[in-house]
Amino acid sequence: LVIVELLLFSGLYEEALIQFEKIEDTDFQAMYQLGVMHYDGLGTKEDPERGVEYMKKILYSDAPEARHLKFAAAYNLGRAYYEGCGVKQSTEEAERLWLIAADHGNPKASVKAQSTLGMLYSVSVLKDLKKAFFWHSEACGNGNLESQGALGVMYLYGQGIRRNTKSALECLREAAERGNIYAQGHLVEYYYNRKFYSTAVAVAKR
Repeated sequence: LVIVELLLFSGLYEEALIQFEKIEDTDFQAMYQLGVMHYDGLGTKEDPERGVEYMKKILYSDAPEARHLKFAAAYNLGRAYYEGCGVKQSTEEAERLWLIAADHGNPKASVKAQSTLGMLYSVSVLKDLKKAFFWHSEACGNGNLESQGALGVMYLYGQGIRRNTKSALECLREAAERGNIYAQGHLVEYYYNRKFYSTAVAVAKR
C-alpha cells in the first residue's frame, strides 16, 4: 500500500488506480483513495457517483479497519451533497454529514469539517452566527488557519460574539503571520481606517 501511495503522490494516477483496484476489497485505505480519484477524476474519467459510493461504504461499514477513515469519508460526502455532485444537492444533508465528521470538535476528527461548518453557518440558508463562531473556535483550536482568520473578523465586528478588538487583533495578527491573506486584508483595512498608514502598508506588502 505504501508503494501505491507513493505512485499517487508522484502524480502517476493511472498506475496507482490499477494497484488500488487490486486491493480495494481488503483494504479500506485503497477504497478511500479510489473514492477520491473517481470523484475528482484523477487517473480516470471523473465519476462522482462512483466516488460517493466508495465513501458511503466506508462511512457505513462496521469493520474496525474503516473506523479511522469515517471522519474523512463523512466530510467528502458532505462536500458532494453541498455541491450536488454525484448526488442530489442538499445543504441539510451536507450539514448532517459535516456534523458527523466534526465530531463535537474532536481534534482527531475532520478539522476541515469543523471549519466548513463555521463557513456554512456564516453564509448559507442555515445562517446562525453563534454556531458559526462555535465551529470556527473549535477548528481554530485544532490549528485551522482559515477559521483563525474568520474568528478575528467575527470578534472585530461582533458577529456571533460580543465585539472584542483585542481578541480580534490577536487572531488576525497570528493568522496573518501564518500567511492567511484574508486576515492580512482585514488588518490592512483596520490600520488604514485608523490612519496607521505605515503599518497598513507593511501588512499590505506581504
